[in-house]
Amino acid sequence: MTSKTGFISQESPANALALNKDNSQVVIAGRNVFKIFTLYEDKFEEACNLRVGKNLNLNFSCNDIAWNLIDHHILATAATNGAVVLWNLNKVSRSKQEHVFTDHKRTVNKVSFHMTEPMWLISGSQDGTMKCFDLRIKEAVKTFYSNTESVRDVQFSPHQQHTFAAVSENGHVQQWDLRRPDRYYQYFTAHSGPIFACDWHPEMTWLATASRDKTIKIWDLSIKPKCFYTINTIASVGRIRWRPQRKYHIASCALVVDCSINVWDIRRPFIPFASFNEHKDVPTGVAWRGNPQSFLSTSRDCTFDQFCMATSIMHRFTLTTKPRGPKWFKICAEEYLLSGRLSDICDKNAKIASSCGRHDVCAIWNIIKTLYESPPKKNYKSNNGLFKKSTNIKNIELSLSSSNDVKKMKQNGINNNNNNNNNVSIIEDDIETDEISENFIFPRLSICRSDYRILLNDHKRDAKDRSPPPEQYPNNSPEIIDGSVSAIDDQPCQLVLTNIPKPLFWDPTEVVKEALKHHAAIRDVQTSATILIALGNKRNNLNFEIAIQEHWLLEYIDMLARFKLYNVITQIIQLAWIPSVSQLNQQSTMIHVCCTSCTKPLQRSAWICDRCHTSKHALCSICHQVVKGVYAWCQGCTHGGHVLHMKEWFINNRCCPTGCGHICEYT
Repeated sequence: MTSKTGFISQESPANALALNKDNSQVVIAGRNVFKIFTLYEDKFEEACNLRVGKNLNLNFSCNDIAWNLIDHHILATAATNGAVVLWNLNKVSRSKQEHVFTDHKRTVNKVSFHMTEPMWLISGSQDGTMKCFDLRIKEAVKTFYSNTESVRDVQFSPHQQHTFAAVSENGHVQQWDLRRPDRYYQYFTAHSGPIFACDWHPEMTWLATASRDKTIKIWDLSIKPKCFYTINTIASVGRIRWRPQRKYHIASCALVVDCSINVWDIRRPFIPFASFNEHKDVPTGVAWRGNPQSFLSTSRDCTFDQFCMATSIMHRFTLTTKPRGPKWFKICAEEYLLSGRLSDICDKNAKIASSCGRHDVCAIWNIIKTLYESPPKKNYKSNNGLFKKSTNIKNIELSLSSSNDVKKMKQNGINNNNNNNNNVSIIEDDIETDEISENFIFPRLSICRSDYRILLNDHKRDAKDRSPPPEQYPNNSPEIIDGSVSAIDDQPCQLVLTNIPKPLFWDPTEVVKEALKHHAAIRDVQTSATILIALGNKRNNLNFEIAIQEHWLLEYIDMLARFKLYNVITQIIQLAWIPSVSQLNQQSTMIHVCCTSCTKPLQRSAWICDRCHTSKHALCSICHQVVKGVYAWCQGCTHGGHVLHMKEWFINNRCCPTGCGHICEYT
């Protein structure tokens, strides 16, 4: 792949960018940057700095920016303080701020201009509402309630004048008609996690959605929502843009972790068509420059880039041997033991891995057991009962004491007149050791009271005299009998031990860390994640970053979901120690309902509407009685009733029992 790249550095990261209608200028906006650049073939030139004035406030801190597609002098920004700010580049004053809309109560995530009506502007906010502004009357003319936690993106449809799509943090997609703000006309669940972005295809009735579940999905909304393609990425997707003049190409950038910008062919969902890795931090915005060969991007690395002339080459390889199937993953996931005693966990998991032919993973579990299992305590006794514990000794010093020390030794209960107790031998091939109360291993030595000689006896007990020359000890000549030394009775002997070190135990932390990183690098995240879980509190000594641990657990959960191992996923979530993982089963469990009579959102967890005081919304569509237990309903038309009644109805029918004409799907 080759590319031609140009960039310009900024003093602060930008959160978004937008091109004017003729693609000659681009505006970038962020927390501390708000500039317009003129685009040339090989360079950028700053044309205007909109962040001017002495009294800077949060109106300049932008989450998103949109350039009017008809009037090139009009801009709109989504501020972090809940304001929607209108900018007029034709104003003669230094400040180009035209008007501030303060209708939202929380952060505004997205703003979007209509493609053919220059006075229509729509916004999506963290407060769960969308507002349509008419620039001529300087106020919000319509409010749309999504009944979700947060609206992350809103986009006008290029195919239907009064239609726009909205995506939210609970994974839902809604289609609205501007002429009917009371309720959406189409609604479906698109992802298992929050949706961060959406984009309409310029030619087809396709809507692309990007989510934290690491997928980009292409939906055909011509009749009933249907997912045509799914692109699997390595990280949560934050921005997407369809490539001009290329029906099946779409660009994306990640929300975290991945710093590259990928262009995907939706027919080849696992390998990017092209990848751009010039950014050093996560990209925050992507915009095509009116043609399929050039696009612009911003990033948290404070750079603004232009990419062009990209090519991609794909090689196809054929395996001559039968590929190894993924059966081992499912077997290990279902049968692995993840809680209990670490030794039991390691034994069982090693056996399972070995039965699946994964002998390398079996060895890893056995090593983990060896490193972290507490060794059994052993007590040894020497011949004279003086030695009890053992470790290493660095220096043993033997000295002969004077005759005055003999009395002290006798007072301590040591009998020096017994020659048999003073002669201790050591075998060269099989060394016997005794445990000492001073924590060191002391070999049996052959000690002579009259000199410092130590004799080593082999299996044949051939003695070698290593004593100094006789002239050094003329009056003390030892007597050697049968390969041992017999000491002289009238000479005292004392063993003096000095410089006894404390035991130094080997720390396996770094080895375990490298092993887990290695398995994650070779895409065996199952081993890394399960070992982390099995270690329990011992994992704290590994000093892994929380982000890495979270990434491994979420990757493993994502792989389990592809195999539909939901019971294992629940177990992983229950054993997780990271809040973002342990709270996964508590997300997207809230269902926002409205009264079918007055369409007012229900504020309380009751079946009676606070506004019209009716319970018609809880009536069964078949028996017309109030449903007080489990209520089943269609997410398309919102009609429902008793589970048993709905089940019996849809055995022989497809249309809604109320006669609304909607074709419901009972699962």
